[in-house]
Amino acid sequence: MGSVGVAELGGVTRALLAIVGGGDDRALAEQICRACVAGLDIDGAGISLLTASTSRETLFASDATAELLEDLQFTLAEGACMEAAVRGRPVLVPDLCHPTEVSRWPVFAAAVLEQSDVRALFALPLQWGTVNLGVLDLYRRTPGLLGDAQLRDAMRAADMAALMMLGVRTDPGDGLWLDDSLTGRAEIHQAAGMVLAQLGVSAIDALARMRAHAFVEQRLLSEVAHDVVNRRLRFTPDMA
Repeated sequence: MGSVGVAELGGVTRALLAIVGGGDDRALAEQICRACVAGLDIDGAGISLLTASTSRETLFASDATAELLEDLQFTLAEGACMEAAVRGRPVLVPDLCHPTEVSRWPVFAAAVLEQSDVRALFALPLQWGTVNLGVLDLYRRTPGLLGDAQLRDAMRAADMAALMMLGVRTDPGDGLWLDDSLTGRAEIHQAAGMVLAQLGVSAIDALARMRAHAFVEQRLLSEVAHDVVNRRLRFTPDMA
């Protein structure tokens, strides 16, 4: 988030900063989705996560329509969520009825329009470096793009959500995702300092790189930190 001050952050981002740790990734996904529905001009949200088997699982859907969108995309293997996951970039659909979108995903668009009143879709990848964790899906019943400020807020929220998900998946029970996650964890703190020196990044980025590597390798953060400290693992710029 760079040098943006808290006062300049949007409502969703501020809500995520206030989330208290604890619980599993499904509980966290619910908090993220509810913050998005409350703070953005949308009607519903869902989060799907990439699993070890390369399939995707829906962690949370805010309502039946959000759940329908997740199910249709996974069943039909097309749609905004699937494209965002593959491209690693936001996919914004201001009007699903537009001929361009219908031709883009003919089966998915037809199914959504037949089975729901959804008109706009905003799929934001939960991406950290080269690691694709999943997608934050937002929908609205009226056509049109999100305003500039709301889109910035949503994208910052997706970045924060990715980091928070990495924390839950790679260090269960930690419950802290930013600077404080180093407190009282001597070996993780030491490893983050070594990664910081290896890559020339900030402490937060060093920790996030370690979490991303742990996610890809299906290991705990503490295990990765142990390997870094014992010089069995060295981070390079092209690593997760």
